[in-house]
Amino acid sequence: MSYAIVGFGKIGQALAHAFARKNIKVAVASRRPPEALAPQARAIGPTVVAKSLRDALEADIIILAVPFGEHREVAKALPNWKGKTVIDAMNAFPPPEELDGLPSSAFVAKAFTGARLVKGFNHLVAATLAADPTVEGGHRVVFLSSDDEDAIAPVADLAKQLGFAPVKLGKLNEGGALVHARGRTWGQLIFQDLFKKEP
Repeated sequence: MSYAIVGFGKIGQALAHAFARKNIKVAVASRRPPEALAPQARAIGPTVVAKSLRDALEADIIILAVPFGEHREVAKALPNWKGKTVIDAMNAFPPPEELDGLPSSAFVAKAFTGARLVKGFNHLVAATLAADPTVEGGHRVVFLSSDDEDAIAPVADLAKQLGFAPVKLGKLNEGGALVHARGRTWGQLIFQDLFKKEP
């Protein structure tokens, strides 16, 4: 399984730290050319590799960590996203005018034709996401939700590899609504830093 993070701001870099901590290879890309990202990527760790957007999108699992308004531009980079799993780690700040009454991730899913979309890694602030998720007796929780039940399994596996405890919340408009931030409407689990103890 190959991984990429699209967006190299605070959240993208925090996620890159999580990959580097476990020596898992990940491509990072943004609107800037890879040469501009390379020094920061190298500083995070040797498994974090700056690539062009096109090259990064060859990964099996792609984490979207761009500002919400930029997701459509990323979606245009591939004519079809079939076979790709997209993890939506974005929050909709400020609120877009038109979400068609959908949870933000369901709105995002419409742009990524053919992809399997999972909401995840969005409810923690960057500093918390970058910190070691393993604490004495437990692991930091990340919440996952998707309208495609089968898509959650590989993302849950990735979360475990990174040292997190994945908690499945079901569909986007059900449990997933608990972790959606849309403007001033915050789901109840947004910014909650929770841990799951080992059984």
